[in-house]
Amino acid sequence: MFETVGSLTTSPWIYAVVALSVILDVFLPVLPSGVLVITAAAATAAAGTGLAGPPGTAAQMQEVPDILLLLVCAAASSVLGDLAAYRLGRRGGDRLDRAIARSRRLTRAQERLGQALSRGGGALVVIARFAPAGRSVVSLGAGVAHRRIKEFLPWSVLAGMAWAGYSVGLGYFGTQWLGATWLGTAVSVLALFAAGSLAAYLVRRPAPAPATP
Repeated sequence: MFETVGSLTTSPWIYAVVALSVILDVFLPVLPSGVLVITAAAATAAAGTGLAGPPGTAAQMQEVPDILLLLVCAAASSVLGDLAAYRLGRRGGDRLDRAIARSRRLTRAQERLGQALSRGGGALVVIARFAPAGRSVVSLGAGVAHRRIKEFLPWSVLAGMAWAGYSVGLGYFGTQWLGATWLGTAVSVLALFAAGSLAAYLVRRPAPAPATP
């Protein structure tokens, strides 16, 4: 799998592939958007440090993603995907409302998100971005609950920047420290999954009871 994903990093279409994957994984969480971002960042690090091969070789002459452009692409696509799910939830109608009402997980997340946003804090949006399917639950829940866009969007932007920065950083610095091998990429991907597991635990954890006067 790593070899297949790695071959995409030498194509100018890598940005479009990353953007499409990040946007769609709000609806299809099984898409390997994080793996794509990490691998593309790893290719950039390998070329920048000469790990891809001696200067002038075919490996060094291959195109690699620009690290800043990759970061912006991943973050912007994350926000666009969130907004698409938010709009779907807001305009989903009675069928979507009934589907969410039947899901204890979606209902609980919707209630917690509403409480967090009403208090002026949306850390749950940022945490859920790292959890498997958490981004979908929170974005749809914000739309179904008809939260105002000005309450949801700033936290979505922060979540996208945090996730993109973490994923790009894992690929880039993991390659610099561990070398341009499958081991470096695998360790980076495991670190992404570890963050996802921690985020999933925090999202599932019951919200603290409000303090009584």
